[in-house]
Amino acid sequence: MYKPGGTIKSLLEKIASQDYVLPAIQREFVWWPEQICELFDSLMQGYPFGTFLFWKIAQERRAEYKFYDFVRHYHERDRFHCELLKNPPERELIAVLDGQQRMTALNVGLRGSYAWKMPGKRWSSDAAFPTRYLYLDLLSEADLESGWRYHFEFLTKDQADDPEPGEVWFRCGRVMEEEYDELIDSLDELELDKDVVRTARATLRHLHKTIHDKDLITYYEEENQSLEHVLNIFIRMNSGGTPLSYSDLLLSVAVAQWEKVDAREAIHSLVQEMNDQGDGFKFTKDLVLKAGLMLSDIGSVGFKVENFNKTNMAVLEANWPKIHESMLLSVQLLASFGFSGQNLRAESSILPIAYYLYARKADESYLHRAEFASDRENIRLWLIRSVLKASGIWGSGLDTLLTALREKIALHAFTGFPVSELETIMALRGKSLVFTDVEIDELCDLPYGDARTFAVLSMIFPGFDLSRHFHVDHIFPQSRFTDAQLRKAGVSGSLWSSLQERQNRLPNLQLLEGPINNQKRQKMPHEWYAWAKPDEIARRQYLAGLEIFALPETLEAFHDFYDQRRAALKARIVQTLGQSQLLPPPVSHPVEQLA
Repeated sequence: MYKPGGTIKSLLEKIASQDYVLPAIQREFVWWPEQICELFDSLMQGYPFGTFLFWKIAQERRAEYKFYDFVRHYHERDRFHCELLKNPPERELIAVLDGQQRMTALNVGLRGSYAWKMPGKRWSSDAAFPTRYLYLDLLSEADLESGWRYHFEFLTKDQADDPEPGEVWFRCGRVMEEEYDELIDSLDELELDKDVVRTARATLRHLHKTIHDKDLITYYEEENQSLEHVLNIFIRMNSGGTPLSYSDLLLSVAVAQWEKVDAREAIHSLVQEMNDQGDGFKFTKDLVLKAGLMLSDIGSVGFKVENFNKTNMAVLEANWPKIHESMLLSVQLLASFGFSGQNLRAESSILPIAYYLYARKADESYLHRAEFASDRENIRLWLIRSVLKASGIWGSGLDTLLTALREKIALHAFTGFPVSELETIMALRGKSLVFTDVEIDELCDLPYGDARTFAVLSMIFPGFDLSRHFHVDHIFPQSRFTDAQLRKAGVSGSLWSSLQERQNRLPNLQLLEGPINNQKRQKMPHEWYAWAKPDEIARRQYLAGLEIFALPETLEAFHDFYDQRRAALKARIVQTLGQSQLLPPPVSHPVEQLA
């Protein structure tokens, strides 16, 4: 049942006295000035304000959580986080589950300010962020096109003191600071016609009444003390706005319990560092949070409330420096394999690798020392096979799989990456890395642009230094297969559709270094390779390494080229995927030698 909550003035007074606080599950304030102005216009026009959802937290439970204060003076560069309440009141607390953005907008508009960066100014310059307050033009008229009736705007004091003709700017915060009679009398000091003053008074009177007299606040109060229950309510209440996930909320719960590290900054910073490696990745904070659970040996790796208690989060915080190092090292390893956000099919596939590097206390030397070369290759082939499976290794049942893989890696970390043990565990869970004939044929016909195409080519042609920005490239250029080009080349029209379909599949694809790819452009392959590798013997040897033994000079012969290369690629795929003999394990080293 919803309850009456009084006026906007009483709401803001309770914010000021910290009767209302923000739980850790709330996100930052994200409204822009235009949204705040629209909210105030809606209030003045009498539109529905919406209800609020409050969570009454018993005094004996308050120590289990952390709480934040509402933003008052927002600054886009220096003050955009909600401040942690280090000493919340010793009483029952009312935490806001739904309504934070509206309440903060009111707080900024009537008790605070908003500073955002001016275009063309340097981010480091203080002058780029002038302080602005919410003003109302007391002479504003309705804008029929936009639907706005009252003209609210964030202005600097200098802007407000220098109005355009027909404007009278009133700082809205004054209705919280001054008596009503003083506000009305202050209009007499303006050098305005009586009719104009009458209009201004009417607008100011309406603003004051909206803030002080109208009972606009209604709320529902949740008294259930279960965090999981509250999280589910919170998700439902926020489903109409920016999408929220259960992991979003648990992330907030987790980071709010860290004592020494600014957890939000630490997690976001790691995500950015990871994504900046190599050709760029697309890892998310969810992945980093799950990595924290996995590498710290917390629970079942799942996003469950019981995994996010204070004890576990203290472990996560204590382990964070090493987690940060291992995650970054894992991404660098994947980048050295040539992976990026464009071709890494499943971001979760990095987690067992990260746990392995974490467990054996590997450092940057692991990336290049020769003694670890075979271990790195075993990781590479296992990773490729896992992301190539059509059934999807990294989909359903992920948490259970990761927990089981973690247990095996922990037992074998110092004898090398345990490929056989991991594959056995995966097979028992219906995630076998054995490929059927149908799956192999599917790999042979992968199209250009499929995330698996790079993985297949890098698996069967392992001789490239893939850290040097290799691209998937067409051997016979795409531009040669348009209707116009095929007609120009004298190719029979009956062949066009089959040629166009085949030119974009694996047998016509190769790995080519980025700068070379740019040079190659639209040349026919026999012309390009004759120019790029003028020595005929060296050219033949290089092409043989790519399973290319003849480069026809006409497009009509492309079908024969395609069929011959497809058969050769299939043989390589079968051979590589069918390897049962692993490379020898790396030399075992004591922990202190690898740390």
